[in-house]
Amino acid sequence: MKYEGDFRYMSLIQTVSDVNNTFLSRREITCNFTGLAGKLKKLEAIEMINKEFSLGEKVIIPMRLKNHAGKSIITGTFFVYDDEGLAKKHVNPTIFSRLEKSKTKLAEAEKAAEASAEGTEGNTKDAEESTETPTEGTEGKTEETIEKSKEEKSE
Repeated sequence: MKYEGDFRYMSLIQTVSDVNNTFLSRREITCNFTGLAGKLKKLEAIEMINKEFSLGEKVIIPMRLKNHAGKSIITGTFFVYDDEGLAKKHVNPTIFSRLEKSKTKLAEAEKAAEASAEGTEGNTKDAEESTETPTEGTEGKTEETIEKSKEEKSE
């Protein structure tokens, strides 16, 4: 999660209602998230609900996250389905496309962060190599001949 302190709020999830809708074969959960107004994203809310209720591999769809004016409370409504096909049949397809879009953005951001972390490691190695004093008269020589000349000078 983006905010390191978000896990301390997990105990501050207050369940408003938890209903099993047998007609639509889903579970409808409404919760209050205290202290996260303006900070909570849908994917983070899904993770928190999954951990709070131990839902495992079930499909969790955030239907609504409502901020309350003047309070630091967010009320979220979530639908929990056992089957993704049934969920796609019942729920508007634009909701799924928005979730997929945000998941791909998150994955790209993680890949970019990993690449930049690897890139900085490579840059430090290059910087260490560049701090070595070049030998005199190395213009126009290949790397192999430069290395040979360094070895000859060290002997």
